[in-house]
Amino acid sequence: MKILLPDLKKAITICFFVLSASISIVSAAPVELSYSIFLPETTILASQMERWKQQVEKKSYGTLAIKTYPGGKLLKALETMDGVISGKADIGVVVMAYEPARFPVTNAVSLPINIPNARVGSLVLWKLYNKYKPKSFKDVQVIGMFTTPPINLMTKTPVRSLADIKGMSIRAAGGPADILRAWGASAVPMPLTRKLVSDAFEKNKIQGVFTSLDYMKDIDLARDCPYVTITNSVVYPIAVIMNNKKWNSLPDKARIAIKQVRREHMEWTGNELDKHIKTSVEWSKKTHNVEFINLIQSQKTKFHFLTRSLTSKWLQKARADKLPGTKIVTDLKKWIKEYSK
Repeated sequence: MKILLPDLKKAITICFFVLSASISIVSAAPVELSYSIFLPETTILASQMERWKQQVEKKSYGTLAIKTYPGGKLLKALETMDGVISGKADIGVVVMAYEPARFPVTNAVSLPINIPNARVGSLVLWKLYNKYKPKSFKDVQVIGMFTTPPINLMTKTPVRSLADIKGMSIRAAGGPADILRAWGASAVPMPLTRKLVSDAFEKNKIQGVFTSLDYMKDIDLARDCPYVTITNSVVYPIAVIMNNKKWNSLPDKARIAIKQVRREHMEWTGNELDKHIKTSVEWSKKTHNVEFINLIQSQKTKFHFLTRSLTSKWLQKARADKLPGTKIVTDLKKWIKEYSK
């Protein structure tokens, strides 16, 4: 049977398109990434994870599929850095203030230097990271950074003076625990979950919590803490990190998508946290009749005076570690002014 030349060309063309379509189908399978966060899914920091997932998947043109694991289902807070490095999770959220010795440069953001809100804190932290490129992150890819809003005292009994807080046991973690000790309180490290905190209050292991006000609503701290003393002390710096091998294995479209959303998402997270603080405060007042205490000026001055030495101690440690501590603090104060405008 003879095949005419035009028919042969047509058959070859059809085979080519079938083969191309098959290759496209095979290559279209997205890369799956696991994203771990230790916080409950009811928190803003967990919800930012879901928004990031949606944004990145959309901009990656189908090259990424991200599975999220809130509530420490994959890695606990202090397991996250090493867990991502080892590949137990591809992506994870690290609160750097929980490990001050491991992250000396970025923890400068949690010094008492008057960062006014989470948006400013997030932009300042990102600028700090990009200028000084800390060695702490050499084994991971940093894909985002932000901070909490300033932290405040949430307590069982009212704190209106330094005398009131002296001897109290307050839940705090990492660097900010030094502030409590400067005020004469004891810092109790523990994960910030509804059950653990509630049990600790019930057994009188703690009489308060030192963190940002979003937790008054997100884990119902308002139920245990009828009083909030506004100290606006410091922020917790946070990094979103990715396993280096996984990052290097991603297709170009995926890496471009992650970089594209980075800065906008950081600022969005900061703004959402700041807005949520207002919601949490109003909810706490309305639902649990929480009293928010503004210290009188003489007491406010005493509280702030006792934390000034923490910056001096950090600078001494930075010098010992051969870090440009004075320059870092000077830069931070300059950037705070710049982004606060």
